[in-house]
Amino acid sequence: MPIARQYLSLQNTTHTKMNYFSSDFKLGILGGGQLGKMLLADTRKFDIQTYVLDPSEEAPSRIACNKFFQGNLMDFDTVYNFGKNVDVLTFEIELVNIEALEKLESEGIKVYPSPKTLRGIQNKGKQKDFYVENNIPTAPHQRFNSIEDLKSEVTSSTIEMPFVWKSAEFGYDGNGVKVVRSISDLDNLPNVECIAEEMVPFKNELAVIVVRNPKGEIKTYPVVEMEFHPEANQVEYVICPARIDEKVAEKARAIALNVSEKFNHVGLLAVEMFQTEDDEILVNEVAPRPHNSGHYSIEASYTSQFENHLRAILDLPLGNTDSKVAGIMVNLVGEEGFSGQVVYENIEEILAIDGVTPHIYGKRETRPFRKMGHVTIVNEDIAEARKIAEEVKKLIRVISKQ
Repeated sequence: MPIARQYLSLQNTTHTKMNYFSSDFKLGILGGGQLGKMLLADTRKFDIQTYVLDPSEEAPSRIACNKFFQGNLMDFDTVYNFGKNVDVLTFEIELVNIEALEKLESEGIKVYPSPKTLRGIQNKGKQKDFYVENNIPTAPHQRFNSIEDLKSEVTSSTIEMPFVWKSAEFGYDGNGVKVVRSISDLDNLPNVECIAEEMVPFKNELAVIVVRNPKGEIKTYPVVEMEFHPEANQVEYVICPARIDEKVAEKARAIALNVSEKFNHVGLLAVEMFQTEDDEILVNEVAPRPHNSGHYSIEASYTSQFENHLRAILDLPLGNTDSKVAGIMVNLVGEEGFSGQVVYENIEEILAIDGVTPHIYGKRETRPFRKMGHVTIVNEDIAEARKIAEEVKKLIRVISKQ
């Protein structure tokens, strides 16, 4: 083939493959919450057509997509019929009907991350077993079919207290996790499949976001450090870069890459970890989607986690995951004692502070500990950013109209 024609043929192939922009290509997103809303900011930037499915008519993503469909994400027919209308399907929540995704994939629809990856992650018991089978460091655990089975093991002193109880499915944002210090703590827990995990003393909770495309190109974001609310078990602050030794950070990134490769995932994978007292890294759990620990990247990174998720699932070159500046994210959650139409008290005051950017998710109704938004603080100096984050946290209140 003459060189010119060969070049032309390559151009045409590339053109066909890359025709996502201002075209008839359709990206489907299962779930229309805040993660979907932030992902849609990048689909709009690239003019990529999007369809969203969510059970709520008030879903935050409904106004940013090209077409919004209301329906049950766990219903086979609803998910299957939605998926037949799109070219690539992704999700912003793990609680979706996997059988429908498997059927769509078998019929040629690209589903990223794959149903196989999701099946290994959706059940926390299976996820923990996966780490053990693949020699990925994690806290010792045991699986139980019900709370009754767990109680009998605790009664016979096979399991030592305290330990961490986790629901095998349907847990998120600290729900489905409880520290068990006495047998009476088990009385109010649901009778579901669960795991009992050894309580490992740790000094930091860390996370690493890995991004990977179908070609196998893979990158990690810097290690972040998470500070938790003592009662709600929700992240209060995400700090990037983590204030840890460089060797520990390298170890965390290497383990996250290994987890990603073992799962063979496509898209984003957020790997949550514990840094033990003797600087070992233990994997806690993973999420195969954009994640709360990566929200800082919208303002602080060269390429946000949302844009990189999009690049990955469309098999485009991955963007630079380095930070331009130190970043801290503060979660905005509903204050205790307030329910109803939301009011963001003192938001004008935090807007007056340099380097502060609030993100409001679009949920009209607040309730205690509900995630309503986040605020990112960027600064050249991480210590200064942390100080401002504290100030922001004290100033802004997520309350309701009286």
